[in-house]
Amino acid sequence: MLVAALLAAVSAGAAVAETGLPVPRFVSLRAGEVNVRSGPGVRYPIDWVFVRKDMPVEVIGEYETWRKIRDITGTSGWVHQSMLSGHRTIMISGDVGELHRDASVEAPVVARSEPGVVGDLLTCAEDWCQVQVTGGHRGWVERSKLWGVYPEEEVE
Repeated sequence: MLVAALLAAVSAGAAVAETGLPVPRFVSLRAGEVNVRSGPGVRYPIDWVFVRKDMPVEVIGEYETWRKIRDITGTSGWVHQSMLSGHRTIMISGDVGELHRDASVEAPVVARSEPGVVGDLLTCAEDWCQVQVTGGHRGWVERSKLWGVYPEEEVE
């Protein structure tokens, strides 16, 4: 799966960092409290603290063991790699996200999620992604209503 994601990212124009992973790429926060610094190292001041475990963020740069990340609002800063996880999550963005039984707007809605809800990214097929959100609700959401997955990215 990692090889497929790497090949998809590279073919979509992403660069490959020294770690061998594509930049940019989506990851999630490993802890419920993550310090975001103004530069790559402990000598740089903490600009703010993320307090939401599993929130998806985008890695947009790397320097040694530090990753420059960006959140859904476009705010960026540096975190230590140990505070990030390769576990893929999404955040509902825009309007209320409708989870459908199948990957179609005609499919019955099985749940609705407010913007900002975080869930697990399970798979994507064309314009739809299957997700699981709080409460165990699982369904298909239009890719355009999610933060944490690229428009053409293949997710298995």
